Amino acid sequence: MTTQQIKQRFEIIGTSEGLDHAISTAMRVAPTDLSVLVMGESGTGKENFPKIIHQLSNRKHKKYIAVNCGAIPEGTIDSELFGHEKGAFTGAQNTRQGYFEEADGGTIFLDEVGELPLQTQVRLLRVLETGEFIKVGSSKVQKTDVRIVAATNVNLPESIQKNKFREDLFYRLSTVPITLPALRNRKGDIYLLFRKFSSDFAEKYNMPPVRLTEDAQHMLMNYTWQGNIRQLKNVTEQISIIEPERIINSENLLKYLPNYSNTNLPAIASKSGGSEDFSNEREILYKVLFDLKSDVTDLKKLVLEMARTNNIDTSDTENSRILTQIIKDVNSNPERQLPAAVNTESTYQEEKNEFTPSYAPNSSVDGFQEHEIVEESLSLEEKEKELITKALEKYNGKRKMAAGELGISERTLYRKIKEYDLN
Repeated sequence: MTTQQIKQRFEIIGTSEGLDHAISTAMRVAPTDLSVLVMGESGTGKENFPKIIHQLSNRKHKKYIAVNCGAIPEGTIDSELFGHEKGAFTGAQNTRQGYFEEADGGTIFLDEVGELPLQTQVRLLRVLETGEFIKVGSSKVQKTDVRIVAATNVNLPESIQKNKFREDLFYRLSTVPITLPALRNRKGDIYLLFRKFSSDFAEKYNMPPVRLTEDAQHMLMNYTWQGNIRQLKNVTEQISIIEPERIINSENLLKYLPNYSNTNLPAIASKSGGSEDFSNEREILYKVLFDLKSDVTDLKKLVLEMARTNNIDTSDTENSRILTQIIKDVNSNPERQLPAAVNTESTYQEEKNEFTPSYAPNSSVDGFQEHEIVEESLSLEEKEKELITKALEKYNGKRKMAAGELGISERTLYRKIKEYDLN
């Protein structure tokens, strides 16, 4: 059976390399009796892989039992897994078979295995090592032949460090580990899954399927999807039911994507708790001010050093022209290295958070009276337009990469392009 046939049989959608590798690993390990640990974030589809392993194994005609270890109370989980004798505890009115006894010869899927109590972990380790277990309230050792497939969204090595999970049990369970990639790492599969869910809900609710515009598709694929496939399915169902239009643009889609600012797009995270637009505008203004201050300071230092070193007489027209040319050269090459003799130390005024050079504006150095020469506009708006234009030119109009260079979100960059009428 091929990987594609497995996908069709178990309704797995996707073409990502990580997904295909996980499926091929499950296919190869299925004919053996090795224990398998399926790892991945919540909502990545871990529950499909124990079914694949069971159906492709020699145990496929025996029982397959799935147990959610996190949903069973700690006081009764031993009884659920291993059974109990009559009178073993209050309420035990009859002898009961546990899952390991019922699934003899078959497969048990232990979901959320990281939630097992330590006492139960000891019992499970014995089953893995010897195939033996004892019912609660009994002294009789029983045998079982069960293939165990476990799954978890918990970082088990970290739980081991915190003494919440046994290290020996971890190595017994993870004889063959299978790791499923998060949905945000399967960008090419996101829209495929959306279309599948859209078609399913259209059939379920007897309505036309919803479709996304190009900008909405881009937004969908760059969302973080913390809930992975399960969250994508829920969002698709909400849109299918609530939206009256069947063509969904990015503005409508945004209403269904909580915390969209936390995307895979390059952006500076706001820690102030303000609105996204305000935060991003503030960040770009900070960047403009910082670059502007740095350029002006370096320019002044260079001119003063030239005057100090060469004793330039600024009353001479030719000397004035030379100084003006030097300033132009510095402006055209912001990354120009200053002479080694330049003193780059400056003082900062903490209360106003403003930069003050270590010399006064009207001070003279070796008889040189400083001249104020303005060669470019200091307007923040013009500087912002210039930076955006340069970033777009640098990346040939690719907004995503330009936004990363500027340190803002692509959404804010798109709004700035509209605002300044930049093509």
